[in-house]
Amino acid sequence: MKLHQSTAQIFVPDGKPVAEALKRITHLGVGAHHDDLEFMAFHGILECFASETKWFGGVTCTNGAGSSRTGAYEEYTDAQMMGVRRTEQNTAATIGQYGVMFQLDYSSSAIKSPTDLTLKNDLKEILVATRPEVVYTHNPADKHDTHIGVVIAALLAMRELPRDQRPKKVIGCEVWRSLDWLSDAEKVLMDVSGHDNLAAALNGVFDSQIAGGKRYDLATLGRRAGNSTFFESHATDKANQLIFGMDLTPVVADETKDILEFVCGFVGRFNADVKAKLCKRLGKI
Repeated sequence: MKLHQSTAQIFVPDGKPVAEALKRITHLGVGAHHDDLEFMAFHGILECFASETKWFGGVTCTNGAGSSRTGAYEEYTDAQMMGVRRTEQNTAATIGQYGVMFQLDYSSSAIKSPTDLTLKNDLKEILVATRPEVVYTHNPADKHDTHIGVVIAALLAMRELPRDQRPKKVIGCEVWRSLDWLSDAEKVLMDVSGHDNLAAALNGVFDSQIAGGKRYDLATLGRRAGNSTFFESHATDKANQLIFGMDLTPVVADETKDILEFVCGFVGRFNADVKAKLCKRLGKI
């Protein structure tokens, strides 16, 4: 594979030859930062865990140089932090039994650039080599600029593939903005109940961030629990850990669809729903 960064790494936890490992991937997660996959794409990891026919592939796009650091990591240089983050991500890949783990080693500034197409081209190479059925990535309404850079690069890469080679399902996931605001009919519901031990093991690997003052491990499980409880107001909970997703399949299946218009359509429908409920109560209908 011709990845653009000379420091990019392909790690295969079970030691299979890379070519063999790539061909078995059925579910692919594309995240910006080390730990994003474990927080947002746990559904895909779980689908493939201990399966003989399904394999999860992970892609982490950034190099970790900008990671927050306090406590034991406070004096770490960018280079040291990059090494720690890379090791943490490979450890998670081993625990989660990933089929392959890509670390593309981009700076956040390169990913956020609207004119730099190298990430898009790398992701296209990976998609061609793996041919996943399902792709998990960031949702385009996320508030983190680097996450937006990754999801746009991923969408553009998938739209450049021949139509019969594109993933059958593409899901935009929650990290730096919850998707509880989506209308219930438009939510992709991912039930990950009953696997808190695996989730905790994966989330807890990223000590450099947890010890650095960000309790992502607790927040991630808390959000999933909150999604489950607050999903239906007039029914008992059917799940105790629920991840919401945004269905991005239509904008990948048809490259003529405008991405901006497609995403803002979700926001517009949310706005209309809020307005309709208020107008009904205020007698303005």
